[in-house]
Parts: sequence; structure tokens; C-alpha cells
Amino acid sequence: MSTTESAESAKPSKLPSFDPADPIGIDDLLGPEDLAIRSTVRAWATDRVLPHIAEWYENGELPGIRELARELGSIGALGMSLQGYGCAGATAVQYGLACLELEAADSGIRSLVSVQGSLAMYAIHRFGSEEQRQQWLPGMAAGEIIGCFGLTEPDHGSDPAGMRTYAKRDGGGDWILSGRKMWITNGSVAGVAVVWAQTDEGSGGSGIRGFVVPTGTPGFSAPEIKHKWSLRASVTSELVLDEVRLPADAVLPGVTGLRGPLSCLSHARYGIVWGAMGAARASFEAAVDYAKTREQFGRPIGGFQLTQAKLADMAVELHKGILLAHHLGRRMDAGRLRPEQVSFGKLNNVREAIEICRTARTILGANGISLEYPVMRHATNLESVLTYEGTVEMHQLVLGKALTGLDAFR
Repeated sequence: MSTTESAESAKPSKLPSFDPADPIGIDDLLGPEDLAIRSTVRAWATDRVLPHIAEWYENGELPGIRELARELGSIGALGMSLQGYGCAGATAVQYGLACLELEAADSGIRSLVSVQGSLAMYAIHRFGSEEQRQQWLPGMAAGEIIGCFGLTEPDHGSDPAGMRTYAKRDGGGDWILSGRKMWITNGSVAGVAVVWAQTDEGSGGSGIRGFVVPTGTPGFSAPEIKHKWSLRASVTSELVLDEVRLPADAVLPGVTGLRGPLSCLSHARYGIVWGAMGAARASFEAAVDYAKTREQFGRPIGGFQLTQAKLADMAVELHKGILLAHHLGRRMDAGRLRPEQVSFGKLNNVREAIEICRTARTILGANGISLEYPVMRHATNLESVLTYEGTVEMHQLVLGKALTGLDAFR
């Protein structure tokens, strides 16, 4: 048999049908367990979030957050890529798929899970003592304890090395922690906070340490931040630390300096790479459905060339973004994902997700601003996602330094 004949005989007898929901066959990259996890998270979000999210968003509240956390714990969504201590031990790709499905419901729900697992739990799991892990992680994985992560301050966001929150030792070995943190997801409902503070153990950020702070400790308070126009179905707080006294073993022993909080942020940013595509997918699907049923000039607007051009461009960017997320997930699972590559993913996927939402809004016309549809809610949420855990400019500079070898941060 000739080489040509062998190649011809290897071809499938019939091409698979075109799937508008998966136009380039990305699901071919997923195994049965991946698909099962995705289905579980999607079903939970469809049942527990989608029927209520417009009302929650309009009212600026997330009622029943503790019950939601326990339910998320029951399906293994909290700290799901961590090993042991009640965590699911899922792959990075599986965690990413969960983030996509959660943010397809709402960015606030994905933020709840990301802050719990990729920031607070991840910090304790990676840098904590065995006693700290045993004390906190099982309850956090089950959703019985909600965690938050205190890094950003009122005057220091993109430059965490300049933080003013300070921890000093007293004569007996205890730590005294004072300062303020801002824009803290889960803050006012958290049972434990991972707080980063300057110490006298170094200068220029090298003395920054992480502390595990039970939120019932005297001097700790977390007033909720109201009047948000984005991430409205999410609990956002300020943390106030007024000479909070902590025992010597409250410090995370495994890291000193900015490497600690920045590695946590990189883990959380990875979830955003996937999550942003969930918001984009929900808006895209709403636009497709609307275009097929909304009639103008005697026919559905989806039959007009300009509308089809918008839908085609949206589909291309959506599925390119999902492919990028898959690629980064495989690299993370192989232990080969660099922080610069996470910046690449967050920079691209959030910007493209916002553009998809804005284009979807144009297809829906005036209905695009109504909470009867998810588009404007996702668009406004993504305005927060665009700047939290690293602004566009910071990720551009991370990539610029990697590309040129020249540091433009200072």
C-alpha cells in the first residue's frame, strides 16, 4: 500500500458535525474527569446562582454567603487544586474549568472561590506551618470557615512594597499588628484573614511577613464597602487592624518578602484567565440567542452581515482565550508555568472579555443594559477584574521586562 493510500485510509469516514458551542473542538482536550467536574460546577451555578443573581446584583448583596460557601465546599470547589487537608487535589485545568463556569454565573461568585482557595488557603498551604495547615485548611475546604487576603491598602495597590501595615514584636515574643487593608473580598464574613505586613526583619519590602489572623481577635474589624457599581454580588470590605496582638506562631514561617504575596497573586490570576472567559461566554451566548430571535426589517438580526461579523469576531476571541487558558493550565500541571505567562493570560483574556461583552451589548441594543440579560452585569464586573490582582499597566510592564530584560517599573 502506498503512503498516499495509507493516509487516505486513516481519514475519518465522516467529519463530526459543527458545534456552535465548541466551534474548534476544544472539548477534545478534556478527559472524562475534566468534563464531569465542569458539569458539576455548571449545574451548581445554574441551580443556585443564575435564578437569583440579577436580584443580588441589583440589591448589591450576596445573601446566604456562608451557605453558598458550604455548598461550594461540598462539591470540592474550595482550594480544589491543593493537596490534602480535605482539598480535592484537582488539576490546574480542572480548577480553571471550575473558574470559567463560576464566572459564567457571576464574577463575584468566582471571586469568592478564588480568594478562599487561591489566596487565603494557598498562602497557608504553601507557606504555613503544619499546625496552621491542620488548624485552618480542613474547615476552609469544607466552606465552614471563610478566608480573606489582606494585601492592598488605601494608598498602596500596585506597589505593595510600600505598604504601611506594620507588625512589631513585644517583649514577650507576641506580634502587634497595626494598619489598614482595602478592597478585601470576603473580609466582613471571614473567620480568618491572611494579612501581609512590614516588619523590622528587612527593608524595601524584604521584611514583609504574612500573618494568620483569626478575625475575632481584639482590635480586628472589617467594615463592609458599599456603593459599588461593579462586583455588587460580592462582599468587599476594609480591614482595620488596631494593635492586634498575635502569638509568635501566627506568622507564616515559610516565606519572607514580597515573594510570598506575589506568588499567591500569580495563582489567583491564573483563575482569572479562565474566569474572564466564562463572563465572555455568557455574554456571547446571550448575543447569539438574541440575534436569532430579535426581528427587524422583517427578519432576525442574526441574518444581517454586520451582526454575523460581530458574532464571528466574538467567537474567535472567546475560543482563542479558552485555548490560551488551557495551554497555561497544562503548563501549570507540568510545573512549567511562569508568572510572566500568567500576566500574558490575564492581560489578554480580561481585555478581550470586556470587548466581547461590549459588542454583545450592541447586538442586544437597549435590552443590553437590562438585568433581564447578563451582558451589562458581566461588563461592569469585568471592569473590576481588569484592575484587581494587577492592573493592565502592571502586566504590560511584567511582559515588557521579560521581553527586553529592562526593568521599567522604577
